[in-house]
Amino acid sequence: MGVWIGIVIVVAVLLVLAGATWLSMQRQRNTQLRENFGPEFERVAGETGDTRRAEAELAQRARRVERLDIRPLSPQESTQFATEWRATQARFVDEPGPAIKDADRLVADAMMARGYPVGDFEQQAEDVSVNHPRVVENYRAAHAIALRDEAGEASTEDLRQAMVHYRALFQELIETQEVAPTEVRR
Repeated sequence: MGVWIGIVIVVAVLLVLAGATWLSMQRQRNTQLRENFGPEFERVAGETGDTRRAEAELAQRARRVERLDIRPLSPQESTQFATEWRATQARFVDEPGPAIKDADRLVADAMMARGYPVGDFEQQAEDVSVNHPRVVENYRAAHAIALRDEAGEASTEDLRQAMVHYRALFQELIETQEVAPTEVRR
């Protein structure tokens, strides 16, 4: 009888340890997802109404993007994109609506060049959120303004904000801190 009690105690202790380990791993996963996704974690948790569903969705996103062949741009590609961006910004002064369309296209082109699939906007935003979680909200905000502009409902100030939002993501995509005119040396 004493042996059985000892076995039951050992099994109970092992079950408690396994449960504590599982809880610790869940907390660590949650903390890691919150740190990696930042505001995107909060957005998804708010949308789903459940942190566990948010965790599952973000982990699924990370697995999906991990299977993609995301690559950095070459210096030449970055320079070319930066040049196109400067032209788009300059165009904004005279033609804000068309410049916003160009900015949206440039972001999509940069995403495609990096290896992100393009097509469905929400899927693009989800994919880019894995590697650029701090600026994906900029992308969503800019896209929403661009859609309002297509409907004739965006002001010039709205379009200016869209340009700022697009620039934040664009700079990360082409891996520069500032898209500024190239310095000419003599």
